[in-house]
Amino acid sequence: MSVVGVVGLGTMGAQIATRLLDAGHEVHGTNRSADKAKGLIDHGLRWHATPRDVAGATEVVISMVTDDDALEAVTSGPDGIVAGLAAGQVYVDMSSVSPQASMAVAERVRSAGARMLDAPVSGSVPQVEQGTLSIMVGGDESAFQEVSPLLEQLGQQVIHVGGNGKGVLLKVAINISLAVQVLAFSEGLLMAERGGIPAQLAADVMSASPIGSPMLKSRVPLMLNLPDEAWFDIRLMDKDIHLALVEGRRLGVPLPAASAAADALDDARRLGYGDRDIAALHQVLDSIGRRPSGRPDTGPA
Repeated sequence: MSVVGVVGLGTMGAQIATRLLDAGHEVHGTNRSADKAKGLIDHGLRWHATPRDVAGATEVVISMVTDDDALEAVTSGPDGIVAGLAAGQVYVDMSSVSPQASMAVAERVRSAGARMLDAPVSGSVPQVEQGTLSIMVGGDESAFQEVSPLLEQLGQQVIHVGGNGKGVLLKVAINISLAVQVLAFSEGLLMAERGGIPAQLAADVMSASPIGSPMLKSRVPLMLNLPDEAWFDIRLMDKDIHLALVEGRRLGVPLPAASAAADALDDARRLGYGDRDIAALHQVLDSIGRRPSGRPDTGPA
């Protein structure tokens, strides 16, 4: 049993904490909104008021937050994670943030005598529930070896990919394909529907064909019956694709498919789909296609 901290108890962070609790670990946590943690507290999570307190009470601290600003908020200042780290302690950030933001935090962690790994995940709610996430890890090799048994309880593929910042860089690269696949599948599905093929039939045939990746197969039911609660929402994917575009410019890599996905995701947010799952791109395209201008109006659909 390990004593683990989880900072950020949103959709994914809460699932990570739950899986660690179910595995028998002593789990400490905090979140901006305490009410989100009630179910976890009832399940055994030990609540703390600040990220610093979580880091100070645990052997390994994990964070899972939304973006660069949120990472800065939970790591910096007198109540932040860095202030609570002990010499030699390992801090694992599993957020999808920019490589530059991650490396800046890693430098502050090193200055505190501790070690940081960036370990974003590929996968969503079903994968974290089943412990089948893919986790790409950047940072110190010895720190990776130390915490890999813990990470292997969350993911079936846990791979060290290089120094600090490399894990988040690879995650952003992966999400280009994720967004583009969902967009392309949505386009084809909508074209089949408009041509008179029943949506379920078209989706079944398409997903059973060579284009049917595991990710697409898992999202077909969501495309046909969009849930209220997202596995991976439009707003977060839009953020990741824009991070990819920044990295592409920095590295001199043209990203035409990512640019097209960014336009579609921006349209989705303007239509009010920001908090809906990325499977909503199917509805977004349908909505745009029914407007005479072929472009979305601003505001919710």
